[in-house]
Amino acid sequence: MRCVIISGSPETNPNFLKQAVKPDDYVICADRGYEFAKLAGIEPDLIVGDFDSYKEKISENCEIVKLNPHKDDTDTIHAIDLAFKQGFTEFLLLGALGGRIDHTFANISALYYIADRGGKGILLSENERVEFLERGEYCFDGYCGKTFSLFPFGCESVCVSYQGAEYPLDRYRIKSSVPLGISNVFISEKSEIKIYDGNAILIINLKEEYI
Repeated sequence: MRCVIISGSPETNPNFLKQAVKPDDYVICADRGYEFAKLAGIEPDLIVGDFDSYKEKISENCEIVKLNPHKDDTDTIHAIDLAFKQGFTEFLLLGALGGRIDHTFANISALYYIADRGGKGILLSENERVEFLERGEYCFDGYCGKTFSLFPFGCESVCVSYQGAEYPLDRYRIKSSVPLGISNVFISEKSEIKIYDGNAILIINLKEEYI
C-alpha cells in the first residue's frame, strides 16, 4: 500500500486530488489538507496537525492526532513519521507545492527526509512532479516533450548522465553554485538519468511541453 499525504497549499486543486488518490491508498491529511480532501470527497484515514490553518469541524470517522502548535517539525513531517511507524515506505505528497515558498521548500526537503529513512517519496501537483534522486539509475517513461530540471540537493555537487534528453550529459558534475541543470527536455518515450554520486532534486513540468 501507498501512503498519500495531503498538505494545505492554497494552490491545491480538489479535482486533481480526486484523480491522484486511489481507493487502496492510506490517506493522511496534514492540517488544512483536510479542507481540500473534503472538497474532493476524500475521507482520510488519519488527520494530523496543530490546526492553526484549519479551524472547522473535523470528521469523527477517522483517527485524529492533535499537535502542539509550538513544535519543531512541520505537520507534514509528523504525518510522515506516523506513516513510517505503520510500515509505509512509499509516499505520495499532494497539496504540498505552491503558496509560501518556505513551505514548498520544507516539503521538498521532506523528500530527502523520506529517502534518508529508506523510503521513496514524490511531490505531485497538476503542474509538476518532484523527486529526490540519490545514487542509482532512474527510468522515465511517457515524458517525451516535457521539460525537466535537476539540481544538487544537500551536497556541493552531483555527478549525472542523461540519456534521451535534449541536452545529454555523460558523468557531468553539476555544482550547486551554478544552475546548469535548468530546463532540459525529455526527447524519448524512455529516458534515463544516472546518479553516480551526490543527491539531486528532479522537477518535471507536466503541463509545459517543449516546442
